[in-house]
Amino acid sequence: MATAPQTHPHRHPLAEVDPTIASLIAQEERRQEDNLELIASENIASLAVRQTMASVFTDKYAEGYPGKRYYGGCEIVDQVESLCIERVCQLYGAEAANVQPHSGASANMAVYFTFLQPGDTLMAMNLAHGGHLTHGSPVNFSGQLYNVAAYGVDETEFINYDEMHRIAVETKPKIIVSGATAYSRTFDFPRIRQIADEVGAIHMCDMSHYSGLIAAGEYSSPIPHCQVVTSTTHKSIRGPRGGMILGEAEYIKKINKTVFPGLQGGPLEHVIAGKAVAFLEASKPEFKTYAAQVKKNAATLSESLIHEGFRIVSGGTDSHMMLVDLQPFGVNGKIAQQALEDANITTNKNSIPNDPESPFVTSGIRLGTPAVTTRGMNEAEMKQIAAWIATVLRNHSDEGTISKVKAEVTGLCRSFPIHFV
Repeated sequence: MATAPQTHPHRHPLAEVDPTIASLIAQEERRQEDNLELIASENIASLAVRQTMASVFTDKYAEGYPGKRYYGGCEIVDQVESLCIERVCQLYGAEAANVQPHSGASANMAVYFTFLQPGDTLMAMNLAHGGHLTHGSPVNFSGQLYNVAAYGVDETEFINYDEMHRIAVETKPKIIVSGATAYSRTFDFPRIRQIADEVGAIHMCDMSHYSGLIAAGEYSSPIPHCQVVTSTTHKSIRGPRGGMILGEAEYIKKINKTVFPGLQGGPLEHVIAGKAVAFLEASKPEFKTYAAQVKKNAATLSESLIHEGFRIVSGGTDSHMMLVDLQPFGVNGKIAQQALEDANITTNKNSIPNDPESPFVTSGIRLGTPAVTTRGMNEAEMKQIAAWIATVLRNHSDEGTISKVKAEVTGLCRSFPIHFV
């Protein structure tokens, strides 16, 4: 009889196996605990989601789809992935879904590779007006492989749908992408579908930023007006980092072949399990209450910043995020991001429409309320946060002021603990 090995690495806690990484995890937990996270694309996953991602499903290879795998031993992960698909379709009212994309970018790539050939025309929102890298940026594969026709905002800083129609008629795109990474207003999905139908294009929405609000009925749904919808599974939906594709069954069937074997090998079944947990959480009444508060907090933060003297792009927000024009304060985005970070307020510099600064500097910052709302903060805290932001940016070179605000921010954060365990 074989002698059992004397050591079982999988039984040892991380602190024993790798104290360096264990220490860095502890440092990141403390950073998140003591910082106001206002990056619009970040959130705080639940303990249940994180436990699922650390489960034994991380060990399992499962190339293919439920019932059609290239490996044995998949009977349980088949149940997990099927349940994930069932839950996400029910949550959003979609006909079909693919939950295997590793990210929102790979989800977008899968759609493009399915329905476009290199050199075909892709129409999407201008990156400088709020679009995403994968919506046709010249430094991204989407801008390198496809001819890009960009639409954007006009002098009102709202999307000009008449101009979108004109560009679509002129360029005849094969796909029109709605959705953005830094546009705070609602998209007119029925109008975009009408334009797409007129020119023979597929209407695809990248709802990554708005997905949690859409699941809760707090932002208009693109599902009835698109053949295909892509999304991340983190951000406002508060799941694990990953992607998904929803849509009409005939389109998803074609996309499935592109995701596997076209672009990806073995799916990350531990992440898919985490997605399933997040979709269940998002179906609960508590999540609807949360999403409604995210919007209330964003509106309050926007109004409070205007009261402090900031200009908000388009004058406000219909969602979880806003773009803040820093020019009235005489400070650029790069300086503002660092000064706020020194005060334990985490943001990201962001271009505003017709920005005179480069993308590495910018004239604005993008703010969002999903993470602070997850911690339990409400309108009163948003007003205080706006006041702190104004104080820091009026005194961005004054170390004493920055230190004072940092101490106050830390105190607020410790009144709203995250509870990582």
